Amino acid sequence: MIKLTQIKKSFGRHQVLKGIDLTVEKGQVVAILGPSGSGKTTLLRCMNYLERPSEGEITIDEFTLNCRRPSKSDIHELRKKSAMVFQQYNLFRHKTALENVMEGLVIVQKVPKEQARVRSIELLEKVGLGSKLDSYPSQLSGGQQQRVGIARALALNPKVILFDEPTSSLDPELVGEVLSVIRKIAKEGITMIIVTHEMGFAQEVAGHVIFIDDGVIVERGTPNELFGSPKEERTKQFLKRFTPDGVYSI
Repeated sequence: MIKLTQIKKSFGRHQVLKGIDLTVEKGQVVAILGPSGSGKTTLLRCMNYLERPSEGEITIDEFTLNCRRPSKSDIHELRKKSAMVFQQYNLFRHKTALENVMEGLVIVQKVPKEQARVRSIELLEKVGLGSKLDSYPSQLSGGQQQRVGIARALALNPKVILFDEPTSSLDPELVGEVLSVIRKIAKEGITMIIVTHEMGFAQEVAGHVIFIDDGVIVERGTPNELFGSPKEERTKQFLKRFTPDGVYSI
């Protein structure tokens, strides 16, 4: 279980998160929606301390971190429990797909190299990249790079995988291949929190949807509740900007 209690974050005088409370059960897939600047990506980054919250508590399983006075060991322990899939892939450019996936296993988790190699090959095959083991990021499409990022996250066997708009940097024709991999992972019961602008995907994959605006959770519920009969006027305004198939409309 993941529990966020009164998570706040400010950049200077600008308060981005204004007290977020959120509970995610084991195996649940949660989609976070919201306009640009609403705080959704900041919230995701606070969960594994890529951004340091100003206040609040983060609990994953039995471990709780107090954001006001965390020790280095507390932060390290929190980060061991989650893995992040980034918008911009964040792959090591000088390493192959296989080496990118092995890196965390060997360096962070101290897994023997041959064992890490076998596990990494399995995961790259799982995301459809068994033929690209020795390819460098520059030799891969954006969709392929993102799938390497997903395999890298899976390799760490985290309690939760955090996805930060995993398709936002992709050409439209490559979006489907990444979403297909995430769908497959969701069916395996892995806990995931996904910041996304893909409304149709959120409706299909998520068991719970959250709408954030101006640093607060405006509304939450099942996909049917949030997309079918939103209660808050701000949610209704936001969803009106999307076509029936979930595509953003200018």
